[in-house]
Amino acid sequence: MAPRILLCGDVLGRFNALFKRIATVNKANGPFDVLLCVGQLFPKSNNIEELDEMLLYIQGQKEIPLPTYFIGDFGEGAASVLSAAKLESANQGFKMEGIPVCKNLYWLKGSGKFILHGLSVAYLAGRSSSNGSMVGVYCEDDIDALRAFAEESGVVDLFLTNEWPEGILSGANLADAPPGIEHLSGGNAVISELVKELKPRYHIAGCEGIFYAREPYTNDGASHVTRFIGVAAVGNDKKQKFIHALSPMPASVMSASELSAIPANATASPYNVLLKSGGAKNTRKQPEASDSQYWRYDVSQKRHRGGTTDGEKMCFQFLSSGSCTRGEKCNFRHDIDNKTPFSKGFCFDFISKGRCERGSDCKFRHSSEGGGSDDQIPSGSCFEFFKNGRCNKGDECRFSHDLDAGKKRGNAISTTNQPCWFCLSSPNIDSHLVVSIGENFYCAIAKGPLVEGHVLIIPVEHLPSSLSLPPDADGELQNYKHALKRFFRKQGNSIIVFERYFNLRVATHAHLQVVPIPLSKASAVRSEFISAGKKLGFEFDVIKPGENDDDTKMSLKKLLRGGNGYFFVELPEGTILAHLLESGEKLPMQFGREVLANLLGKIDRSDWKNCKLSKEEETSMAEDFKNRFESFDPMISS
Repeated sequence: MAPRILLCGDVLGRFNALFKRIATVNKANGPFDVLLCVGQLFPKSNNIEELDEMLLYIQGQKEIPLPTYFIGDFGEGAASVLSAAKLESANQGFKMEGIPVCKNLYWLKGSGKFILHGLSVAYLAGRSSSNGSMVGVYCEDDIDALRAFAEESGVVDLFLTNEWPEGILSGANLADAPPGIEHLSGGNAVISELVKELKPRYHIAGCEGIFYAREPYTNDGASHVTRFIGVAAVGNDKKQKFIHALSPMPASVMSASELSAIPANATASPYNVLLKSGGAKNTRKQPEASDSQYWRYDVSQKRHRGGTTDGEKMCFQFLSSGSCTRGEKCNFRHDIDNKTPFSKGFCFDFISKGRCERGSDCKFRHSSEGGGSDDQIPSGSCFEFFKNGRCNKGDECRFSHDLDAGKKRGNAISTTNQPCWFCLSSPNIDSHLVVSIGENFYCAIAKGPLVEGHVLIIPVEHLPSSLSLPPDADGELQNYKHALKRFFRKQGNSIIVFERYFNLRVATHAHLQVVPIPLSKASAVRSEFISAGKKLGFEFDVIKPGENDDDTKMSLKKLLRGGNGYFFVELPEGTILAHLLESGEKLPMQFGREVLANLLGKIDRSDWKNCKLSKEEETSMAEDFKNRFESFDPMISS
C-alpha cells in the first residue's frame, strides 16, 4: 500500500493554524502517515506571542498530531531550539533520518537521504551559505553529499528543498498558473543542478509563498518523469493551498513499465529548455575536474582548502559506497589507518574525528571487525552444490563437492576483503542470475537488461579487467563468446561485446557486456560508436580481426597497456574499436549501453537502474535463458 503524506510550505511559527488544519484533514481524509514541511518552520520576527505559541508544542504542552519532518531550520527561535536538540546525546553523530526535536517533530539537517515509509527521500535544508556552522544554511559539503548520493543505484522518490530551482517555469504552460508567479525570486541554480543529477520522481519546495504544481517533465538518462510541487505559506492571505496530499508508491516496488509511464501532458526538462534558450547561466563556480563533490568528512582537526592538504580529507564517495570512480586521481583519502574502506553502517563521527563521544551507546560500528564472511566458495568447488547443497550433474560434475577440503586450503575465489557484487563467494551476489559456470568465467543475466538476452561474461577470479587474466583463461572466454554468437545467430541477432575499465585504487570486478542486436542493425554499430566518441572528443583506434583470437587479443593488450583505463567494443564482424583513457579523462559510466540504446531506439533504457525487474522476473528470465542456451553452453557441451 502506498504511504500517504501531507506537504506544507512556510509555517512561520503559526503552529496552531497548521496543526489544527492537519488534525482536521487527518480526521476527514486520513489516516496520513507523515507531514513534510518544506518551508520556514520558525517565526520571521521576534514576536513574543508567536514564539510562545511555538514553544507550547516544542515543550510538549500541545500535541503535534502527525510525525512531522522539516527542513526550514531558520528564523527566530531556531538557533536556541535546534542547538538544544543537537546537545542531546541520542542526537549526536550522522543522523540523516532526522534529529528528534520533540515528540513527532524531526529536524532534517543539512542534507541527506533516507527511507521513510518505503520512500527514498533526499533533502537539502535551508538556504545557501559558505559557512556551514550557521543554523539554517547549507554549504558545499551538503551539496557534495547529494552529488555522491546521485551516483548510487535506485530512484529517489522525493527531493525536499526550501529554495525553488532556477528555471522551473521554462517550457511550462503558465495559463493556469497562480497569480504572482511572475514575481518569483528566480530560484537557485545549484538546486537545478542537483535535481538534474538526482532525477527525483517528486521535487517539493517551499519559501516562495505560492502553490504551484508544474506539469511533469522528462529526465535525461532516466525513464521516469519528475513532478515539481511548490507549496504556499500556512494561513496566507491569498488563500493559496498550503496543505497538499500525496500518495506515491515507492519506486522500489514498482515495475519498470509503471515507473517509465509518461503522462500525456509531460514536457521536456525545464533545465534543458533553459540551457538551450541561453538563459540562467550557472553561477556556481565549477573548477576543472572538480574535487569538491568527492569529499565531505575532514579527518584533520581543522579543514584546509586546496593545495597539498586535500590528502587529509576523507573521500565521501569512497566512504558511502566503498569505492571512488576517480581511483588514483582522487585527491582525498580512501583509507583510515588500516587502508580499509568503510561502508554504510559505520559511525561517521568515528571515521571523521577518530573518536565518538557516545562510545558503546553508539548504534553504528567503530571498527571493521566481523566484516568477513565464513561462507566463501573454495576455488574449484561446485557453485550449484555450494548454493543448493546438491548438484544435478552428480558424479559427472567437473567441480569439487568437498567444500571443507577447499576451505582448508584457504584458496577462496574472491581475492578482495570487500564484498563484491560479482564474486561467487560474496553474500551480495545475485546467484539467481547465474546461467553458466566454467573454470575461469561464468555467465549471468545482466541486472536491468537493455534487451532480452543481455548477459555478462564475468571472471571467476576477482580481477579488475578482462585483459589482466592469465593467458590460459583466454580460451574459455573465447568459447563463451563463440557460443553466444551461435546461440543468438539462431534467433536472427548479432552480438556486441564491450568492456569499460577504470584503474581504481579499490579494484572493481571485471565484466564484459554482451548485448544481442538485430542483424539489420549490425552494420550501423561501428558508425554509431565512432560518432558517440567524437561527441566526447576522442577517436577510436581500430583493431582489425587477426588470423586468430590470440593475435587480436595481443593487439588489444598492446594498445591498451597502461593508462587510466579503457573502453573497447567488439563489432559483429570481429573488428574492435578501442580507446585508452588519458590522465583525468572521464567517460560516462554507461557509455556503451547508451550508444546501443540510441541505436536500438530504446533511449529510455540507457540506465540499467530504470530497467530493474523483480527477483521473480529475474529468476524466470535466467531459467528461460539457461534452458535455451543449454545446447550451446561450452561448459556442458565441451
